Amino acid sequence: MHAATHRPPHVAILTGGGDCPGLNAVIRAVTLALARECGARITGIERGFHGLLTRRVRALGVPDVAGILAEGGTILGTHNRCDPFRWEGADRSAAAMAYVRELGIDALVAIGGDGTMQIADRFQHLGLPVVGVPKTIDNDLPDTDRCFGFDSAVAVVAEALDRLATTARSHGRVMILETMGRHAGWIALEGGLAGGADAILIPELPFSLAALAERARERDREGSSLLVCIAEGVRIEGEEVVREIVADPASPVRLGGVGQVLQQRLQPLVGNEVRSTLLGHVQRGGTPTAFDRVLATRYGVHAAELVASGRFGRMVALQGDRVTSVPLADVAGRSRPVPADHELLRAARGTGVLLG
Repeated sequence: MHAATHRPPHVAILTGGGDCPGLNAVIRAVTLALARECGARITGIERGFHGLLTRRVRALGVPDVAGILAEGGTILGTHNRCDPFRWEGADRSAAAMAYVRELGIDALVAIGGDGTMQIADRFQHLGLPVVGVPKTIDNDLPDTDRCFGFDSAVAVVAEALDRLATTARSHGRVMILETMGRHAGWIALEGGLAGGADAILIPELPFSLAALAERARERDREGSSLLVCIAEGVRIEGEEVVREIVADPASPVRLGGVGQVLQQRLQPLVGNEVRSTLLGHVQRGGTPTAFDRVLATRYGVHAAELVASGRFGRMVALQGDRVTSVPLADVAGRSRPVPADHELLRAARGTGVLLG
């Protein structure tokens, strides 16, 4: 599917998966850059790929994206369960493509995480030119060093740890903070470092409950407290803590509650009081940090440049300090855990943080 030469291209934008700070900054940058670059007509698809099945779209012009740079969430709405290739027991991708053709869409900018990239790649193979933009607070997409939304989530974790630290010291408690991140520990690791956690527990590294208890008793003997940052995907004595199972064929398992389980297992082993806090969706909400606003803008402009130059089937990426792009097929359906030799782990160990 190629844009006709006698008219400006018609480009669609959607945001898929969970919301996060910075989505609106990308929408704004793509819209402004495409309008300036090639006078493109922009259509926003509402609620992710679900909008292609429910025929919910809106026109996006320069006035529509004014003032949304710092706004959290997404003005287009999103959907974290709709996969047109397996929706409500059937493959609805043909209906989605028929609507794409009816609208006269020449290209799609899909903003989302691993699931969104996988769906976008499948539409690319059906003939819809696609450019992907990596979004996830989990920061677990491969081939990019940073996803926008991650820095904002880390800032929330760091602030929460700062607040928990003062009450922990006041009472001599063990305070546990549970972060999001699914099966990747990036949020807990970077947020824990930023917030001065004494122990950081991530899914990639097994940990010893006995060692954690001994560290807590040691701090108690010193008249001090213990601050623990734990990622939701951590296994407690080999067990994954599942909050619920949902009707989502792509990702039915919802994690959550590992902090409370750790509290229950740790309390009998220590003398001081153990409390746990679950941040949950607080990490997704609110305004993006300055870093995420700039990164999202850089990503949006680069995505527009890829569209304008006809370079499709690619995802925008940050490698080092350079914004570039990688093949969408290389990213689709894959994740990026924390490597065992990552520099952040060395920094944690070097400052005495308990990791296992």
